[in-house]
Amino acid sequence: MFRFILSFFGGIFTTITMAIGMVALTVGAVFWMYGRDLPSHESLAQYSPPTISRIYSGQGQIIDEFAKERRLFAPAETIPDLVKQAFISAEDKNFYQHDGYDLRGIGAAAVDAVRSRGQDVRGASTITQQVMKNFLLSGDRRAERKIKEIILAARLEETLSKERILELYLNEIFLGQNSYGVAAASQTYFNKPLSSLAPHEAAFLASLPKAPSDYHPVRQKDRLLGRRNFVLKEMMENGYITQDVLLKELNEPLRSVQNGDFESFKAELPPRDYFTDEIRRQLTEDFGEGEFFTGGLTVRATIDQEMQPIAATALRRALEDYDRKQGIWREAKIKIDPARLETEEDWRAALGETKMARDIDLDGPWYPAVVLSVGSNDARIGIEGVAEDDDGHFIAANDVTWARKRAEDGTVGSKAKVAGDLLEVGDVVHVRAMTSDEDGTFVRWTLRQVPQVQGGFVAMDVNTGRVISMQGGFSYQASVFNRATQAKRQPGSSFKPFVYAAALDSGYSPATIVVDAPIEVNTPQGLWRPRNSSREFYGPTPLRTGIERSRNLMTIRLAQQIGMDVVADYAERFGVYDNMGTFLANSLGSEETTLYQMVAAYAMFANGGERVQPTLVDRVQDRYGKTIYRHDDRLCYDCELASLDTGLAPNIISNREQVMDAVTAYQLTSMMRGVVDRGTASRTVNLPVPTAGKTGTTNDAKDVWFIGFTSNIVAGCYIGYDQPRGLGRGASGGGMCGPVFQSFMEEATKKYGGGPFTVPPGGRFIKIDRFTGARLSPEAIGEAVVAEYFREGEQPIFGITYDGGFAMGQNLPLFEEVARQTQQVTTSTGETTTVGPKADFGTLSSGGLY
Repeated sequence: MFRFILSFFGGIFTTITMAIGMVALTVGAVFWMYGRDLPSHESLAQYSPPTISRIYSGQGQIIDEFAKERRLFAPAETIPDLVKQAFISAEDKNFYQHDGYDLRGIGAAAVDAVRSRGQDVRGASTITQQVMKNFLLSGDRRAERKIKEIILAARLEETLSKERILELYLNEIFLGQNSYGVAAASQTYFNKPLSSLAPHEAAFLASLPKAPSDYHPVRQKDRLLGRRNFVLKEMMENGYITQDVLLKELNEPLRSVQNGDFESFKAELPPRDYFTDEIRRQLTEDFGEGEFFTGGLTVRATIDQEMQPIAATALRRALEDYDRKQGIWREAKIKIDPARLETEEDWRAALGETKMARDIDLDGPWYPAVVLSVGSNDARIGIEGVAEDDDGHFIAANDVTWARKRAEDGTVGSKAKVAGDLLEVGDVVHVRAMTSDEDGTFVRWTLRQVPQVQGGFVAMDVNTGRVISMQGGFSYQASVFNRATQAKRQPGSSFKPFVYAAALDSGYSPATIVVDAPIEVNTPQGLWRPRNSSREFYGPTPLRTGIERSRNLMTIRLAQQIGMDVVADYAERFGVYDNMGTFLANSLGSEETTLYQMVAAYAMFANGGERVQPTLVDRVQDRYGKTIYRHDDRLCYDCELASLDTGLAPNIISNREQVMDAVTAYQLTSMMRGVVDRGTASRTVNLPVPTAGKTGTTNDAKDVWFIGFTSNIVAGCYIGYDQPRGLGRGASGGGMCGPVFQSFMEEATKKYGGGPFTVPPGGRFIKIDRFTGARLSPEAIGEAVVAEYFREGEQPIFGITYDGGFAMGQNLPLFEEVARQTQQVTTSTGETTTVGPKADFGTLSSGGLY
């Protein structure tokens, strides 16, 4: 009997032993099979999570940020213990004890699943396992993935420290609201750094990993509150907070940015504009889209935050003034169903959903508004961000009498007399507050519209190419297309300085005489008959007067004389074009380029002919603070010294290419000063410092330009329709873009100053008659007298006339203005004579007008 009992238990033991062996063998086989081709966990030791790239102003203020996943990387040592403890309590309270997987947790999860018959299947993943899932595996809920997860977690625990694993987890995890990692989430929900979080706020964040959308702070507030309090209790049970702290924190309300308890961090960021978006566009080309959006780059922009709004306002004012003068109100493109206007809550929600521009500030902010009702005279409106009052807000009848309504089919109605002539219920429009000029008190709400006409503006430092202001249109939110850098437009006469620069470097001088007379050119498209904008001819004229008065026919003859291949080479050397066509019409600016390129080219006139590389970025650093790009590559050996003698500044050595001769640059600058002082820009540009520039107006005034510069700042503007069409009779670069330049540069000169243009060595001044080109005595004075700069060793030859190889006519005045402004001057021989007599010469081919 005893033997039988012993044999029975022996059999049971053998069976159990064999079963355990089989189970162990099976488990081992499963783990071996799934562990063969797993991804390498060792790569996590060098892992750098995708983080936000931020753009800073020169003053260190964040002005924009770009990211696919909004993540702020926080090293483990910078994450407060309180935050770590909250997440450990919520997700893995045995984190510091287990080896990557928690058998007790797995067992408890299995028991709960059996008891609930599969209804309560909860995860038992440790933080290490979640790291593996997030980084190396998929998120599907299958046994195969779970096995791989455990294997990798065990391996990772052997490779990385607990703190490094926790760092990976707390920086990678998604916590809702496009926030990845605890640092970004703290800013998103509380607008606080991690170091400022209270226990209940840390518990708030630790409640989110399970399912952020199920614990939304507004829509699921009660559920989130319950989860937060559970985490706080777990923190107390784990010994991380005391009972007293628990009771205090449980009584704290659930507060967040989303509930309006804190101001959003986004409120500190200015609205995205053309400047920062252009940085994004350029850096994605230089570094690649992936690196820019995930590399955590720190970008120091060149923007001047004081001058940028001045540039925006100057351009916007010119565009709106032109638009209002057209007297056309365009039918609202965005409308709200009248059924959604019955209550204030409804119309505010509907209005908030519209894609109206909210970044316009011109004589005050422009607000989106919806027409709630239309009366016999006025229209009642609801305004976004403006509280309703007892009487309501209205567009009065006397605010619409400037316009006629253009319907979507293009028909134009009669001039409006009441608000209902322009507006309908449900129309979404812009309005701004009209205030008294005397004391700034509110007068009424006035109707506004984004102009159809558009334009661009750029200003930069002439010596460094640093762009201090850029405006690519009326409103970035209305149209993201940057007309300063992306719009290819005809520069018109603003291109002429490059023709004159090529001529001056080819042996011509500001006193050289070129014939202003009709021209005919046979082309494959037919006979081309260019003309001056005045439709008149002025005969032999000095180069200076030709550029001051923007004479087309003189420019064509000059280009023909020196050769269009030479002109094209100069334009390409200055970066205006990559490959310019050598057609005569291109000497008048008929080939398209960008405002950005033109302004950069003009900077080289202003700085004495040195190469300028325009830039919107001073420096780029990677996530570790290493500089990977710096714009200013000039040499500064003094900057490496520990100190300098009192009163001495570092000596910065320029290593830039000399694009054009310095004497030529000064001659051209002097001639372009005449454009501002008495030429085509004299009516609108008048700064307290020496200023040079050139206007540009294309055929039918489809594009109007002005680019000008002082001794340190160059700025340019163009205005035109996106689909080119004429701007109307009287539109010109001086008349439309000149005021934009003037408005901006008035403030720029207050900040940056300005002075005489530097006279380079290697030349001498000789006084000449600007109408005839005749040499005068050093003592000569008068309206027609100008001191021109000639190269040393060059013997100026006066009186030679160039016709560019075209035929000439007879009885042509030297210059029409001479007849009106003759002057008595003293000549080089000491005689007194009258400057500006008319002269006759030559024969003339018949010609048309340009």
